[in-house]
Amino acid sequence: MLTVAVLISGAGSNLRALLEAARHPDFPARVVVVGADREADGLAHAEEFGIPSFTVPWHEHESREAWGEELGRQLAVWTPDLVVLSGLMRLLPSSLVAAYAPRIINTHPAYLPEFPGAHGVRDALAAGVRETGASVIVVDDGVDTGPVLAQERVPIRADDTEHTLHERIKPVERRLLIDVVRRIATGDLSLTSAP
Repeated sequence: MLTVAVLISGAGSNLRALLEAARHPDFPARVVVVGADREADGLAHAEEFGIPSFTVPWHEHESREAWGEELGRQLAVWTPDLVVLSGLMRLLPSSLVAAYAPRIINTHPAYLPEFPGAHGVRDALAAGVRETGASVIVVDDGVDTGPVLAQERVPIRADDTEHTLHERIKPVERRLLIDVVRRIATGDLSLTSAP
């Protein structure tokens, strides 16, 4: 059984989808802990599903490295096989990435390498493209530059706003994430040989 730690910053819709998938006996992974960089609304999902959680507030640390060290100490308690960044709006320090590489994955609301960074949906709309997408990647030291594990295109409608487009991307992200975690757990997807 693959053990998973999930790190969030916000509402945790991807986290909830993963928790619901993992509730089924035939799903080959279990979320063992949920962490956040603030008092995130998504921590309520962990509580509802009986999953332990922790918070490492970003603002209480003098640097990204110090924050990452404490985050690493909290994760080490649970020795997860996989760390999922699910809307974590902070870049992990390279020391933490190195400690878990390549076992950290992230979801992103764009068809990478198109529109990396914190505003992928807004950037796609601003560029005037006809489609964007959702991606699941291996986390490396760059900003959304790791190997792509899964991705899917999402068309952009003429009347889309940042909100409406993001709301249509989220279900695709959730589906891709659950499938990637399942494939990692069953050995159908190797993180060490990811492209």
